Amino acid sequence: MADKQHLYLVDGSAYIFRAYHRLPPLTNPAGTPVGAVYGYTTMLWKLADDLDKADGPTHLAVILDKGATSFRNEIYDQYKAHRPDPPEDLVPQFPLIRDATRAFSLPCIEEDNLEADDIIATYARAATRRGWDVTIVSSDKDLMQLIGQCADEHLDPGVTEGGCIDMLDTMKNARIGRDEVIEKFGVPPELVGDVLALMGDSVDNVPGIYGIGPKTAAKLIQDHGTLTAALDAAPEMKASKLKERLIEGREMAELSRVLVELKCDCPMPVDLDDMKLDGVPPEPLAAFLTEHGFTSLLKRLDDGKGSPDRPTQLNPAKPQTAGAPASPQGNRQPLPEMPPVDRTAYECVTTPERLQHWVKRAFAARVVAIDTETSSLDAMRAELAGISIALEPNDACYIPLAHGGSDMFAEKPQQVDRSAAYAMLKPLLESDAVLKVGQNIKYDLNILSRCAGIHVAPIDDTMIVSFALDAGRSIDGIGAGGIGGGHGMDELAQRHLGHKTLTFKDICGTGKKAIPFGEVPLDKATEYAAEDADVTWRLWKTLKPRLAQEAGTQVYERVDRPLIPVVAAMERNGIKVDRAGLARLSEEFATEMARIEQEVYAEAGTEFTIGSPKQLGDILFDKMGYKGGRKGKSGQYSTDQAILEGLANQGATVATKVLEWRQLSKLKSTYTDALQAAINPDTGRVHTSYSLVGAQTGRLSSTDPNLQNIPIRTEIGRQIRDAFVAEDGNVLLAADYSQIELRLAAHMADVPQLKDAFASGEDIHSRTAEEMFGTVDRDTRARAKTVNFAILYGISRWGLGGRLGIEADEAQAIIDTYFQRFPGIQHYIHATLESVRAKGYSETLFGRKTWFPRINSKNPNERAGSERAAINAPIQGTSADIIKRAMARMMPALEAAGLGHIRMLLQVHDELVFELPEGDVAAATPVIGRVMAEAAEPAVRLDVPLGIEIGTGRSWGTAH
Repeated sequence: MADKQHLYLVDGSAYIFRAYHRLPPLTNPAGTPVGAVYGYTTMLWKLADDLDKADGPTHLAVILDKGATSFRNEIYDQYKAHRPDPPEDLVPQFPLIRDATRAFSLPCIEEDNLEADDIIATYARAATRRGWDVTIVSSDKDLMQLIGQCADEHLDPGVTEGGCIDMLDTMKNARIGRDEVIEKFGVPPELVGDVLALMGDSVDNVPGIYGIGPKTAAKLIQDHGTLTAALDAAPEMKASKLKERLIEGREMAELSRVLVELKCDCPMPVDLDDMKLDGVPPEPLAAFLTEHGFTSLLKRLDDGKGSPDRPTQLNPAKPQTAGAPASPQGNRQPLPEMPPVDRTAYECVTTPERLQHWVKRAFAARVVAIDTETSSLDAMRAELAGISIALEPNDACYIPLAHGGSDMFAEKPQQVDRSAAYAMLKPLLESDAVLKVGQNIKYDLNILSRCAGIHVAPIDDTMIVSFALDAGRSIDGIGAGGIGGGHGMDELAQRHLGHKTLTFKDICGTGKKAIPFGEVPLDKATEYAAEDADVTWRLWKTLKPRLAQEAGTQVYERVDRPLIPVVAAMERNGIKVDRAGLARLSEEFATEMARIEQEVYAEAGTEFTIGSPKQLGDILFDKMGYKGGRKGKSGQYSTDQAILEGLANQGATVATKVLEWRQLSKLKSTYTDALQAAINPDTGRVHTSYSLVGAQTGRLSSTDPNLQNIPIRTEIGRQIRDAFVAEDGNVLLAADYSQIELRLAAHMADVPQLKDAFASGEDIHSRTAEEMFGTVDRDTRARAKTVNFAILYGISRWGLGGRLGIEADEAQAIIDTYFQRFPGIQHYIHATLESVRAKGYSETLFGRKTWFPRINSKNPNERAGSERAAINAPIQGTSADIIKRAMARMMPALEAAGLGHIRMLLQVHDELVFELPEGDVAAATPVIGRVMAEAAEPAVRLDVPLGIEIGTGRSWGTAH
């Protein structure tokens, strides 16, 4: 540390709200919300760690607001009057945040009737009089009044030189000094209060002068020097709105100046010397982290590792807490003992002899983590730059294969010849005796197959293991609501290993200065690439044992893992699209959009930008006077789908036409234009990318391009599907599960009427209409169909009323009747919700867990949303599991029938699409139908048959 004392004052209140909005709702083992607590703890830890590396503070304290009011409310009773109450689930976290601060053995200062800003100002000025420098950790504009102030008088006895004040904005990782304040406000820090007094503050409800914004306020202070001088000069100004506002608003401006002025003479309950940083006793921090289930942070503390290199003041030597019992909640299992990541231990393999040495050791290890480094995220276009492998913690290497400048004359570093490397690695990566572990290994399978002709097997995937264990919760196993999120390597390393990995941006840079990975110097490339393999090995060692402990083995081994190479092959297969047909559709859509635009303009009586929500909202609700407009925080009207559909139902023709225009615009940009750009120049086909962790219930999701949102039953959707075609001499075959979710509901809810209807091949919606309404016609069947699907999604009376175009009471009567006729459905819903509320997760028939950490939330919207999702998750998840099992069994069945040349191309929800010679349709159809119909067996035997509809044609549209 430097000799001069340096005090850091942390604006803790700002940290709290940043932490709350940064993370999804989380709960600790006792069920108390702790999302903000977790975020605050990690942010405080990171701050102190970063500052320690920079030799920053000698003293540090956290300052908080104690209450919602202060002495300023006595001056102006409307001060902060418009601020909403804190969120309901944040209130119980305030005392825990104070506990978190004290767990770090840091002073936590708050005072009645004062704001944190005033306490900060008081301590800052006191410290500078003692000759200390002060850094305020905040981005609050009010505190910028203090910046640059250097004590040069009224110094404490014995002090010959005062200290100075600056600010650290951790959100932007930026230091703010006097120059930055002048750039922001146009005036130096000592005049910032005058500018604030003129412009006011809507957040704190500081009135200012109406109509004067920051630029005008700054100009006035620049021209006149002070607030008082500007107000005094107003009567002599030439006639203008500004003159009137200054004269009329003088009283409010002077009041505002008092409100924004910081109080620098507050009581100081903690002495400055007591803020000295002397290291953190580990015991109280470990106890706090254990109590709230923050396992990754506890692991970080146990490792004594705030950075990869050395302990810091908030990461002392390893305390005696490693044997603390793991919480029985969620995924808190004892972690295997592993040393901290040491990037200096990795080897860069540049000779055939060293590569052969590693291959030999990998065969002996029987388990090897692998990762590839490439030139692109597109596995069908990327070039392979190198391969990394790991055998144990810190026992990892990187094998560069294509490093050096892109220029043919650029100097290339020494590296193993690519062909020779492939020849040595192929026996290892294809050996049945060695398990290959990857993180999102599907990508590596495609890269190695396409670039090196290596077909990797057998495999494990840490991303898929994590998903099988923790779908729906992504932070410390204490409940995160991100759907399918939180299973990337960086997140898993932080959560389970307490380790922050190097990022691609760290190595390759960003923007115009970014370089391809193949141009990264080998020492840096080795640290990054070998770390990926090392971390993957550690994650596998940490997560894989949990499958057996937490009943995740069945779904991982029988559903997910077998699917990985199947989906990889589908991505490589791709599908041909008719470029000319797409271009023709794009032109037709553009023409139709132009026609609709003119009709919209005629309805509105003026031209405007239809794609602008702001302009559209102003037209609908201000100009045309439609009811139901509501403005969001931005001050503009909402014009989302629901709003426009509501207006259309009221007879607003303009809303109907805008909806038509939006659909065409989306289809044009997302499909007819984008699909043309997505055609791979080498294969002439489109290769989508499937995510096995993209949907919380286990469904596959499709990206780049997304093929799962094409409208199914519309004419426009059919036209887009017509653009997906077979190669000459081939046809496409589409095999679709018929009403699979209703069939599963009949089985899982044990509904005799529905089971009988499916067993006898009846039309299920007609049967429902007969049970519900006593008669079957076009109208009652359509209503029954809506009800059948809506009930399975836990729809409310208002939601059903909106879909059927009826009042909520009438919709409730239909729901009541449905439950009377099919009591098994109601029992299923109640039993499912009861189970999820008790356990925190739902389960499919194959044991896939989906976590719902917000199911017991006190926030009614969050709770209702979780309940709706929980009702459907077992059904939709089981449907997803079944089609996954069918996909994994499909190619072996076709090969056994002598049809191994058939290619499976797409999976879209409940449908599989194949390409095959036209002459093989008759032989392939029964095989495909049988595999799909029997996919659940023998693990699950259903009480209802799985209906399969199969069609063929030259295009997907005609086959569907």
